[in-house]
Amino acid sequence: MRITDIQRCEVRPGRLVEWTLSPATVAVATGLPDDSRPPAYIQESHIRTAKCVREDGLFVPTWLGTAFDLPGPVDLDVLQEALRAWTVRHETLRSGFRWAGEELRRFTLDAADVSLCREEVGDFPDADDLVRHLQNRFDTVADALRWPNLIYAAVVRGDGASVYMAFDHSNVDAYSVHRIAAEIHELYAAVLAGTEPGLREPPASYVDFCEIERADADGIDGRHAVVDRWREFIHRCDGTLPSFPVDLGVEPGGPLPRQRMLCEPLADASEAAAFEAYCRPYGGSLVGLLAATALIVHELGGQQVYRTVVPFHTRVKSRWSDSVGWYVGGAPIEVPVGRSPAFPAVLRTVRAELQANRSLARMPLARVLALLGADFRPTSPDLYSIVSYVDTRAIPGAERWAELKAHGLLRVSYGDQVCVWVNRLHEGLWLASRYPDTDTASKNLRLYVERLRDHIASVAHGSLSAVS
Repeated sequence: MRITDIQRCEVRPGRLVEWTLSPATVAVATGLPDDSRPPAYIQESHIRTAKCVREDGLFVPTWLGTAFDLPGPVDLDVLQEALRAWTVRHETLRSGFRWAGEELRRFTLDAADVSLCREEVGDFPDADDLVRHLQNRFDTVADALRWPNLIYAAVVRGDGASVYMAFDHSNVDAYSVHRIAAEIHELYAAVLAGTEPGLREPPASYVDFCEIERADADGIDGRHAVVDRWREFIHRCDGTLPSFPVDLGVEPGGPLPRQRMLCEPLADASEAAAFEAYCRPYGGSLVGLLAATALIVHELGGQQVYRTVVPFHTRVKSRWSDSVGWYVGGAPIEVPVGRSPAFPAVLRTVRAELQANRSLARMPLARVLALLGADFRPTSPDLYSIVSYVDTRAIPGAERWAELKAHGLLRVSYGDQVCVWVNRLHEGLWLASRYPDTDTASKNLRLYVERLRDHIASVAHGSLSAVS
């Protein structure tokens, strides 16, 4: 699934229909007692950051979503039932938060109390107008500081419909988004045929995961080995968390800059396979991408050590594999590159760092920072820059993503960090990045992507000197 923004996901004209949780559902939620299961640390940090930024006078949309086609003609009543069935299937989507003073408390609806409200918005003959409408609606509804914070839409045409779904980040991660198209297709087909869907029932609840993870995190103190490792890492990052180590043209202490989106193919299928084959003895493509990045940013920025936080999923048990939620943690790594070592040497260093530190991703960073007493005031939606890699080819439905015009959607708004996502698709490697909208950042991100592409191609075609 190609990660992109709403402007680049092949939106086509048609008749727009939207679904939100119904007024009756919202009324029930208003009267619900508190759910004893707490928010995950990552959820609470996300919502508090949004609140802090909003209080500073800046609205920073951070929703995630998906877009995909549903071949038609489409029965909207059937689609509505499929969307409702999918929503109640994943407990986090019928769970929300409200403030009790400075405390964030959860409430959760029973599945039977969830219904959708459909609105026939009208015809949009111009694709640009439709894109603007969708983005504005998603910004308004899929907002961290409101509930409900999800919205579904379909652009209906005679030969089918394009489905768009947006969620506040507190309820979904990239892996969740990647699974949606296949599940909605399965549910739609089952409702249409009057049969039971072939999906495994029921998926584990992210709300349960939040309770388990938080209890584990609250069981450690400032003397724990995980906290010590983060303390050392942050100290070597000059007391903060790492940014992308090249000049981004961002004024220190200045206002949060707007961001831009860059998304494009990075390698074709044969190059991606050859790169993976070369890197496999060292741990695979993730190791290769991080090693290449370390060398490239040293060349562009002159840093002697590449320090970054590597995102990893926290679905460490198979019971969470079908669950929608935000299952992500981060592990710090440090890669010396000052003497321009050869690629294999950097691969070995990255592999050793990941082996030593990957388990740290299971401990929520927000908990660690609280134990450190770190005053990282949340003025940006991203605490640090990332380079992420996911091989998506085994996700259900991945073989049909190109046919169904399936995309993962990111909202690009404001931020002072660089986030890079590389996905392995059946057709090759796809890169997406959001970064500060400055001339310097645009130039250096373009150089980074071009050199990363060249590096992968060199390895794949056997022309890198380290390979021979």
